[in-house]
Amino acid sequence: MPNYEEKPYLKKHQFTTDREEPLTAKITLRLPPSMLEKLKSLDNYPEFVRQAIWDALNNLENSKDSTED
Repeated sequence: MPNYEEKPYLKKHQFTTDREEPLTAKITLRLPPSMLEKLKSLDNYPEFVRQAIWDALNNLENSKDSTED
């Protein structure tokens, strides 16, 4: 167990956000190195990935809704 009193730099970071829902869930995926390199060249690539996943999920949901009609 870490001793936070003796080593304050070990304190767990507490993140705050102004988002409607906090970003606490994690996902891991494997990519080719070339794709990771392109992603990391973007400004704020984690937000880009979150938005791309969100858009893909919405498109999937919308296409499912349209086939049910």
